[in-house]
Amino acid sequence: MPYYTKLGQLPKKRHVQFRRPDGALYSEELFGTEGFVGPTSTMYHIHPPTQVTGWKTMYGTKPEYVETDTMRMRHLVSTRMEKKGDPVTGRVVILGNADVEMSICQPEEQMGYHFKNGQGDECLFIHYGTGTCYTLMGTLQFGPKDYIVIPKGVTYQMVFDERADGDDEQFGGHSKDEMPLGKFVCFETCNASHILPPPRYISKKTSQFLEHSPYCERDLRIPEFPLTYDEKGDFEVRIKARDCVHSYIYPYHPLDVVGWDGCYYPYCFNIDDFAPIVGKLHMPPPIHQTFEGHNFVICSFCPRMLDFHPEAIPVPYNHSNLDSDEVLYYVEGNYKARKGIDVGSVSLHPQGIPHGPHPGTIEKSLGATFTNELAVMCDTFAPLHPTKAALAIDDDKYPASWEGEHFPGVPEANGRAANGQAAKHGPDGRVAGHEPANVW
Repeated sequence: MPYYTKLGQLPKKRHVQFRRPDGALYSEELFGTEGFVGPTSTMYHIHPPTQVTGWKTMYGTKPEYVETDTMRMRHLVSTRMEKKGDPVTGRVVILGNADVEMSICQPEEQMGYHFKNGQGDECLFIHYGTGTCYTLMGTLQFGPKDYIVIPKGVTYQMVFDERADGDDEQFGGHSKDEMPLGKFVCFETCNASHILPPPRYISKKTSQFLEHSPYCERDLRIPEFPLTYDEKGDFEVRIKARDCVHSYIYPYHPLDVVGWDGCYYPYCFNIDDFAPIVGKLHMPPPIHQTFEGHNFVICSFCPRMLDFHPEAIPVPYNHSNLDSDEVLYYVEGNYKARKGIDVGSVSLHPQGIPHGPHPGTIEKSLGATFTNELAVMCDTFAPLHPTKAALAIDDDKYPASWEGEHFPGVPEANGRAANGQAAKHGPDGRVAGHEPANVW
């Protein structure tokens, strides 16, 4: 985390006696990374955090990737997915590699246990739903368009509020009983890296957000009270490690911390608090960067003023990102450079294949001064592979959606015949022998 904070009761110095009301010592725990030289927090438990029993391996979590030798643009329609499981078991990995996994979750039930990811950091983007994330380090209220960053090792329980009448529109008109509790996207590190703000936004000397950063400390919502749960009994904590989920039993409530301080903790950041950087001409995706881990970045494409040069083309230019795969999750708005993309769509453009605006969208965008699109992007520096779950929601017609007339009203610019002569056009302006692409 970029700055120091504290919550609850603390002794004046670290590693000194700090006693409970009954005279026994609180149990101090250093909670940190990189072998004592990375970010840490120091926590004080009512009970020794080492008291666990009943461990067992429950199920494997390693994704099975398919079509790993196939490179093509994809459109995954997440609205076709059914609600499933709870906020942990309901996560369905759709894309991933050795660095990061992307899953989508539409839980139908609450968690009856606490969870700790001992394998990687998690960045959850809440699309729909509200609730509370009860963590080892305090409480986080969450709602639509919140990022929740949960560092590796933080124990938590994610509780969604029950769906209310009138919420059906965001879930495709389903009845209250058919609706999931919410919907979120999860990005999880697989390479032991941590999800942090981009280094270029942070002072090297003080770790303070710099003036050119599109967000700052005031935008981050850190854990709050209630903090401590002093209860005895049998409490299940499920821990993800070694590509499996393991069950452990604690003889006390696992959220028994009375105080902590440091720079390693979970937090929320709402995407509406991202302040987009704009320019006279179209700006590249790095201006939208919000977080990064090793070999991947997460970006926020937010509503913003468009380029103000009098002859600017406001939609993205054709580009080949030769070192990255690019995946976008579309949240809301009007995606001016895309046809057939809707809320809940996921697009994947692999490295090396040029991509850009769909036919006709460049001319239509000219003169636009504002975009209301909202999307979350993840760029990876290793190829992303789909899972079987991704193939089940894959629109295989998507690669053909760039076919058609890119320059309406200029027939000669839309194609040439094989013999080098101008292509023959029918009365409707289409090239003879070519049907319009299915752009949904």
